[in-house]
Amino acid sequence: MRILVTYAVQGEFTELKFPGVKDGDEVQIGYLRTGLGKVKSAFYLSEAINHGEPDLVINIGTAGTVNHQVGDIFVCRQFVDRDMQKLADFGVESEIDTSAMLAQKSYCEHWEHAGVCNTGDTFLTDLEDVKGDVVDMEAYAQALVCRAKNVPFIAVKYVTDIIGQNSVEQWEDKLADARIGLDHFFNSLLKEV
Repeated sequence: MRILVTYAVQGEFTELKFPGVKDGDEVQIGYLRTGLGKVKSAFYLSEAINHGEPDLVINIGTAGTVNHQVGDIFVCRQFVDRDMQKLADFGVESEIDTSAMLAQKSYCEHWEHAGVCNTGDTFLTDLEDVKGDVVDMEAYAQALVCRAKNVPFIAVKYVTDIIGQNSVEQWEDKLADARIGLDHFFNSLLKEV
């Protein structure tokens, strides 16, 4: 099994062991730093999928929130493009659900803490009407690429900042906590196997 782990910036990098793999299965894990934003993320992920042909893409990283707490972790299978959501009345797609593709392969089924990830090309610092549990700048674009290339996709996001409360400073200060939190999350999944 080939797994590609994506992250936006070096400060979000967390080395993973894939949970839920039975003894004897060979797992190859690759890592891809995509950079910030939907365009870079989609381009680099598309290139990586073309060359590496992964069986699963896991996006890990940080996110902001309106309704939750710093330190919360959400496993996202549903994604909203907040930039395109404004055009939904014109028939523009703005939501993707990757659950069916994951279930088809029985990937990540027992991963709890489900949430919806809202993606846009801006780092939100002001309170807005945001659909979803967490906000980031890459996950929707990656879900779109994976769907187009028929590769299961899931995102695991650590909340680093509350939107409207000095978000940029909070995000920078919480990167180390995010790596520790994500590491703990994935290690706890290994214990369940």
